[in-house]
Amino acid sequence: MSDPLPPQDCRDMAEVRAGVDALDQRLVALLAIRQGYMDAAARIKTDRGKVYDADRIEDVVAKVKASARQQGLADVIAEPLWRVLMELCIAYELKAWDRLHA
Repeated sequence: MSDPLPPQDCRDMAEVRAGVDALDQRLVALLAIRQGYMDAAARIKTDRGKVYDADRIEDVVAKVKASARQQGLADVIAEPLWRVLMELCIAYELKAWDRLHA
């Protein structure tokens, strides 16, 4: 399969959808790697109470917003998306921590 067209070169919805589908596959692969880091954190942290870290959440959001601005991603997409992503990752990490430290 060839690489999808860049968005600005798409001429019809089939090309747009092919690009979105290809990007979704890459995003899933990257999110699977991120999940691996949650597994590592659950393994490394000795205190379940350290799984949720409000300061770290705000640090991540600030970095994501800065990166989003540099890359042309709207804050209205980046910030809420990452906040939900982190919420889900924290829930995942808590379950992983419980499983590993039971």
